[in-house]
Amino acid sequence: MPDRAPQPVDRQLPTDEARDLISLVRDIAQREVAPTAAEEEDAGRFPRELFTLLSESGLLGLPYDPEHGGGDQPYEVYLQVLEELAMARLTVGLGVSVHTLACYALAAFGAKEQQAEHLPAMLGGGLLGAYCLSEPASGSDAASLRTKAVRDGDDWVITGTKAWITHGGVADFCTVMARTGEEGPRGITAFLVPGDAEGLSAAVPEKKMGMKGSPTAQVHFDGVRVPDARRVGEEGQGFAIALSALDGGRLGIAACAIGLAQAALDEALGYATERRQFGKPIADFQGLRFMLADMATQIEAGRALYLAAARLRDAGRPFAKQAAMAKLHCTDTAMRVTTDAVQILGGYGYTADFPAERYMREAKVLQIVEGTNQIQRMVIARHLAGPETR
Repeated sequence: MPDRAPQPVDRQLPTDEARDLISLVRDIAQREVAPTAAEEEDAGRFPRELFTLLSESGLLGLPYDPEHGGGDQPYEVYLQVLEELAMARLTVGLGVSVHTLACYALAAFGAKEQQAEHLPAMLGGGLLGAYCLSEPASGSDAASLRTKAVRDGDDWVITGTKAWITHGGVADFCTVMARTGEEGPRGITAFLVPGDAEGLSAAVPEKKMGMKGSPTAQVHFDGVRVPDARRVGEEGQGFAIALSALDGGRLGIAACAIGLAQAALDEALGYATERRQFGKPIADFQGLRFMLADMATQIEAGRALYLAAARLRDAGRPFAKQAAMAKLHCTDTAMRVTTDAVQILGGYGYTADFPAERYMREAKVLQIVEGTNQIQRMVIARHLAGPETR
């Protein structure tokens, strides 16, 4: 069947610089990311060299201050970069989102001296980050985390286990939330921990149904000693920092979900216009035409929703409700669109010869990470109706 190159997404970008940036990202995605995506995902290979290239290209610090090597791009632009990368390979798009999340605590809450010392390497020096909040017994209930950091002179000694950590075992630094005080959210503090710290280790990566090229692992802290100079923010401020980070992180997941859904639509549309049955392309049959129309509409609605939330963030306005809505809608859309893409390809969609089945497997995790979609509904409802009655 002849190849049908997908048409680039028609984006509304605020500046010529942003348009040049998207052109650069598309070039990297098409030349460096997409050609090996299927093979490397099947082999479970993490493309660390791609993240080095992205760092050298200035793409690992896009929404941050240029004083420390950031790209000074609004979230509206940064998220569309994520979408383009996720369209080529979700492991890469989501990996950039997680790295950006790992940089957030220091960039937003760190002291000037800390930022000057660490951010240049984190944003543009080839380093890759991990965000360590979840634990084996505290996922959605993150405020109940048990990893402890105990003060010892000018140091903190961290002991415990984090779970479901993207880049676990390959990250150069970790933003870690640990308990330094009372039970509940007010007893949690944030720390910046080097990936090669003594006592830090990672378990064997989880065996997952999708995103096999992105390592997800437990990370163990066995008396890891870090100086107080690596504490980020005030003692007890860690949970507030974590929630603030997750608002932006949810928008990253939403953008990645739309990128994945767009890739699935492109695959389905290409197949439907080339595959002939009963003497004509199957795209001529109304049942499939309506499926394609619904897929495209859901994607456009999701893109508009995450961009609207991003513009609120860029304007300094509250956006937590809209971030939860975007994460919910976009990831549910990715699941529906990728499932429909498999259906349109029929038996071929169920084989690894076509990427549709991989897209469907990958979409599922997006409904779970950075707050399950059930949690997103709780967040949205609290904004609408207030806290639940106790």
